[in-house]
Amino acid sequence: MLERLLILLALTLVAQSAGAVTIYKFTDADGVVSFTDRPTRGASVVVFRDRMVERFDRQVHLSIKRDKGAHSLYVRNDLYAPVEVELKLSNLKNVLGVTGSSSMLRRTIAARSTERLVVLSPKVASKAMNYASMLTTALGDPKGIAHAYKYPLPWIGGPFRLTQGPNGKYSHYGPKGRYAMDIAMPVGTPIIAARAGTVVKIENNQSGRGSNSSGNFVRILHDDGTMGVYLHLMLGSVVVQEGQRVSVGNSLARSGNTGNSTGPHLHFVVQRNTGLALESIPYEFAQPVQSLPNFAVGGN
Repeated sequence: MLERLLILLALTLVAQSAGAVTIYKFTDADGVVSFTDRPTRGASVVVFRDRMVERFDRQVHLSIKRDKGAHSLYVRNDLYAPVEVELKLSNLKNVLGVTGSSSMLRRTIAARSTERLVVLSPKVASKAMNYASMLTTALGDPKGIAHAYKYPLPWIGGPFRLTQGPNGKYSHYGPKGRYAMDIAMPVGTPIIAARAGTVVKIENNQSGRGSNSSGNFVRILHDDGTMGVYLHLMLGSVVVQEGQRVSVGNSLARSGNTGNSTGPHLHFVVQRNTGLALESIPYEFAQPVQSLPNFAVGGN
């Protein structure tokens, strides 16, 4: 494991363009895996895009209550964080309550609550209403204002090295991860909360690459509306639950190498809702991270 990690850290980033660098994975005759930014016979391309996707279909959903011909449309939010929603109604026929042939409603639904967005009724009582609905969601309240804060290092041990920083061209170039930092560390390193808040979402059952590019993770909502996300954690190591309040230094999990990860590391990112979109924002650690030049590999 250590030999493989050193091989990963030995590769320097070649910034050929403003886009992502193509990384190739190669396994030699002895079974040693290495990564490079140059095409190599027998190597395969490591494919990565900004695919940090969390599905909230079962925790944020639209429901319709029918009473005497009228339809009341509600959104239920079962998450431990506010959610911004946009309800698009289209193909409206024989409908009162909105104007035109289509309508768009946007609201922020408080954590663990249900809110009625609109009541629709027929223009002609003897005829049926027709409409199509589509709900779009984004975690967090877009009205939140990020407060200045320097994050204590979210791990115990080290010193460890920054392997990919903000705007890293291997993978830190999409809106959700542009300002993330990847810190190479052995699998099993204790991960702790760098800021107080409420645990909003966890994943703890993924082994290897799994079905989620983030691997196992913990997402924490801070009091100013920003969220810290700790990714690629070790299978079964998450020790917090959704809805739990944590303080700085509380144990969260252990570092791993799960999801779309090219080596053992912690991917730490701070995000906020910028208006129906979750995006990463710049942050600083409270003390310097042992910094060598950013490498071409080391995580997403």
